[in-house]
Amino acid sequence: METENKKILLVEDDPNFGIVLKDYLAMNDYEVTHAKNGMEGFEKFKKDDYDLCILDVMMPYKDGFTLAKEIREKNEDVPIIFLTAKAMKEDVLKGYKVGADDYLNKPFDSEVLLMKIKAIMQRKATDSVADSKQFEFQIGGFHLNSKLRFLTYNEEEPIKLSPKENELLRLLALHENDLMPRELALTKIWRDDNYFTSRSMDVYIAKLRKYLKKDENVEILNIHGEGFRLVIKNKEEETKA
Repeated sequence: METENKKILLVEDDPNFGIVLKDYLAMNDYEVTHAKNGMEGFEKFKKDDYDLCILDVMMPYKDGFTLAKEIREKNEDVPIIFLTAKAMKEDVLKGYKVGADDYLNKPFDSEVLLMKIKAIMQRKATDSVADSKQFEFQIGGFHLNSKLRFLTYNEEEPIKLSPKENELLRLLALHENDLMPRELALTKIWRDDNYFTSRSMDVYIAKLRKYLKKDENVEILNIHGEGFRLVIKNKEEETKA
């Protein structure tokens, strides 16, 4: 995922820590705006569009929780990461209730923060595709109506897909000729990403491959360690031409 031009609002009242963290994120190709308290943070948030906000919890004038509530009133989707010196369960729960995507206790490993930022931004990007309202797809010689869960090959009698078969094929179709991340399907359809749900998904992929084998131009490829790719060969060749 490209990080260049991704804009982060950092609201941190410790000037030394704030400068160090801003410089570290800038070294990793993020464009960072640093605010020194909650009031200044909200003013900066209103004046620009940000891809992610990092908020210290304990700040003068306006704490991180209050700032997060105000940000959420303006933007329901922008990811928020809280930084806190307090590791109390009540504070963590309060943070998630006001809309936090993640939480880090100070002191923390800056590389861990970087990985969290990348993971959250990747998830938001893939979620926007998965949340598409499209429900009809042409997949080679197949037509998928995901509202009715019908998969029809040419003029043949339609196959009624199971709910999970239907959702999985819909996600693959939304990512046609592109990578559908394994974790996206597991969290969207199975609501969990573990060994057992992963094996279950492999079983459903095998079922879909059986349905789709009627059209030799349609194939579900396994991208090792990453996910799957629904390839429609004629379309792929047209794109390359």
